[in-house]
Amino acid sequence: MLAISQLAAYAGVTVATVRHYHKIGLLPEPERDRSGYRSYDAAAVVRLIRIHVLAGAGVPLAQVEDLLDAGPDEFAVGVRAIDKRLRAEVRRLQDSRRRLARLAAGELAALPASVVGYLDRLRRLGIAERYIEMERNAWIMVAAQLPDQIDAVIAQKHADLDDPDMVRLYTLLSDGMDWTADDPRVVEAADVLHRINTRAVEAGTAGGDGLDDRFVALLDATMVQAAPAARRLLTLLEERGWKGWTRVQRVLADEHAP
Repeated sequence: MLAISQLAAYAGVTVATVRHYHKIGLLPEPERDRSGYRSYDAAAVVRLIRIHVLAGAGVPLAQVEDLLDAGPDEFAVGVRAIDKRLRAEVRRLQDSRRRLARLAAGELAALPASVVGYLDRLRRLGIAERYIEMERNAWIMVAAQLPDQIDAVIAQKHADLDDPDMVRLYTLLSDGMDWTADDPRVVEAADVLHRINTRAVEAGTAGGDGLDDRFVALLDATMVQAAPAARRLLTLLEERGWKGWTRVQRVLADEHAP
């Protein structure tokens, strides 16, 4: 018969661990002998080793007892279920590591990889980091609203950049955060946007962003606050038959006629 310290040594655990297993009911606690000591037999060693192995393999202690008492088929089913849970946990941890890697590289962990790639493309086009920072913050909010659609949205944004007018627009806006309302480049930006919007409507790719109206208004307000000339740009767009910034819509003639 074994003392608790010997039992723990044979199983490769600490005495504190044995006492914890007693407390939660995983390992039956033997009666004390006449001398007041508890003694353990070989069956206790085997059970403790099995508990230790299962716990070390990632089985939650709440499930260990069920597996200890299960038959071969039930044990196999239980182990497969735990393996499935662990694989999901591994994927979650791998995703966390990727987010940390982006954070270490200077990008926000909340920014999806597709958006990071798009912003990098803007950098290669020579767009100012100050403007990219504003757009990045907007994409963080958009990605949080459309987590299942953000990659498709960004794929369309990449396609849009194949249009020379879109590249020109970004080039203009890159310096536009300090424009005054009477800067002539505001007019050029409105003309470029008019051409882009017209082609989008003709191609059937305008609208359908999946965002609610209040969120669209928030993004538009953020842009207006960031750039002094933004309000005039929106006015010029409306004169050309367009309304909005985040969600551009065609304005009917009687809506903006003098």
